[in-house]
Amino acid sequence: MNNDQLEGKWKQIKGDFKQKYGNVTDDDATYSEGKFDEMLGKLQERTGKDKEALKKEIEKW
Repeated sequence: MNNDQLEGKWKQIKGDFKQKYGNVTDDDATYSEGKFDEMLGKLQERTGKDKEALKKEIEKW
């Protein structure tokens, strides 16, 4: 999955959450996205794997 596909999936998920939970805002989604990026960074640091490899691993889960 490339970055464009991942970004598209994220937008779909954000839209679904906004529909299901009307009080979820773009700020909430941006915060969550930032936390995901932070988690990827920590995983990279600890495992030595690159971001793409980690994203592929997460995608398989």
